[in-house]
Parts: sequence; C-alpha cells; structure tokens
Amino acid sequence: MTDAVRLRFARFAEEEAPGRSALYEAWARGVADDGEIAGVLARIPETRRQPPLVFAVTRMLGAELGDYAEWRAFVLAHADEIVEECTRRRLQTNEPLRLAPLLAVLTEIEGPLALLEIGASAGLCLFPDRYSYRYLGEDGRERLRLDPSDGVSPVVLESVVRGGMPPVRMPEVVWRAGIDLDPLDARSAQDRRWLQGLVWPGEEEREQRVSAALDIAAADPPRLVAGDALDAVAALAAEAPAGATLVITTPGVLVHIPRAAREELVRRIRALPARWVTIDPPALLDVWEPPIDDPSWAGFAVALDAGIRASADPLGRSWEWRAGDARTAT
Repeated sequence: MTDAVRLRFARFAEEEAPGRSALYEAWARGVADDGEIAGVLARIPETRRQPPLVFAVTRMLGAELGDYAEWRAFVLAHADEIVEECTRRRLQTNEPLRLAPLLAVLTEIEGPLALLEIGASAGLCLFPDRYSYRYLGEDGRERLRLDPSDGVSPVVLESVVRGGMPPVRMPEVVWRAGIDLDPLDARSAQDRRWLQGLVWPGEEEREQRVSAALDIAAADPPRLVAGDALDAVAALAAEAPAGATLVITTPGVLVHIPRAAREELVRRIRALPARWVTIDPPALLDVWEPPIDDPSWAGFAVALDAGIRASADPLGRSWEWRAGDARTAT
C-alpha cells in the first residue's frame, strides 16, 4: 500500500504541481521518496488521500510552509490527527473565477435568476452579480469590463478569452441556495481557514480572491443544505421563488460523484423546471449536444442544458466560446 501512496505523490509532483506550487511539488517529491511518511498516509482511505487534501489538512492543523524536513517532522508528530481529519474531509475547491465563462451562459437565460449550486462548499459561486469581471485578449489587453451597479467589487475576476467574445451582462439574482455533503460557513473562522488552506502555496492572487469572496458570502449568507444532492435537489428547488428562473449549476463537482449516481443526478436535474449550467470534463458525460469528439478540444466543457457553449480552463482562467450560433459582443 505504501508503494501506491508513493506513486500517487510522485505523479502529483511530476504532472500537477509544476507551475502552480513549488512547495507542494517539493513536499510531494519528499513523500515519494519516504517510506515512513508513505506508511502514515497509507492509513488514510484511498478516496481521501489526494495530495492537495493531505497538504491542506496538515496546514489546517498547524504545519508551516517550510521545507520538506519541517513538514515531515510535523506529520510524524501529528500522524493520528492527520489521518482522522483526512478521513472525514474532502476537497472543496470553491473557485469564483469559474463564473467568468459561466457569466456568458447566464446571460442567455431570462431573469431574474434563482441560483441553486450542487457541491456549493461555502457558496462562493452563488454571487455572480457581486463580482467584477475583466475579460482579456490573448495579448493581455482588456476586451470588456463589467462591475456591479454599486461599483468595482473587492473580487475582480480576470479571465482570458480566446476567439470571439460573446455577449455578457450582469445578472439579476434574487435567490441563492446550495447543496453540499459538508457545507462551509463563510462566517466561521475554522471553515474560512480550511477553505483558504485548499489554495495551493504560491497562488497568492487566488488566495486574495477567495478571501474577498468569503467576505461577500459572510455578509449575505446563501441558504446551504447539508446532504446528498440526489436526495435534496428536488425539495430545495421547490423553494425557489415564483417569478424567477431557476438555474441549477454543477461547476466542477460531477467529477467527484460516482458514474451511476452522476448520471442519475443529471437525469433528475433535467427533469426539473430549471435550466442547467455546468463546467466539467467533457468525457464525464455523454449528453453533450453536439457530442464532443474534437481531438483539439482543450479543457472542460461549459454547457447550458447540455448544449455546448465553451471550452474552458477548469478554474476559469481562460476560455473559448464554441457555440456556433453565438453573437459577438460589440
């Protein structure tokens, strides 16, 4: 089992950490060469042993952002706590930047909007109307900017758009709700530390963005329900106010749901009187219209009611509008 741990962390060091976090790359390489630490981590269930989750738990428990030797000493001194916390926690990436490509999709939907997010974490993707947007060209020049009616937001979402720029506008959101197996409260100091700890060291801009978004969510908390979306989505959807268009979003969450449950969840969402907006790996589902069989397709699929709209970086840092009949913004 320790060999499996070492291979997993070696793969993370080679394929995922480079370019994002030099510190996590170093820690992962250390684990890959360290049978004793791999033995500690082997006590964690396989589904809770992802390197970013393990690293975030150690940081939450007090590990400093130092070299591998320091981190190693912390793991050995707190092994039981680390195993316990990793066993009960899961990755809850709550990246508001995903709203940059999703805003173009929300623009297509007649408002006002009632938003319901599955896998909501702390609900940071439920505030598209409270953030500012800066859309850049591949040359770095600004193509379009949008701000809330009361001025520039503390959260500015900067995203690169390749190719044509579709129409985008600020939505009117009148209701916000979410479902999560373990929802986080933006008003809780512990929950804030956990979510901030999920940001990789070296991603200072992202850390600032998440912190500012947490402040917005704390000032106007959305309704967050703890539970399995299969059981909870219909009842929560029924709470949406009359006169608003219900929009159910699944940004980046479906990949964490087993295939049979994932397909059933999508079936139930599409049976509701609601629009469905998602950003997910294209191979995850076979419902896309048109089907995605383009070998040049890069990134995640952004879709409205399974209709393909864009390809996007998983975190929304860049995207390309791919809807054939899209109008181009002026």
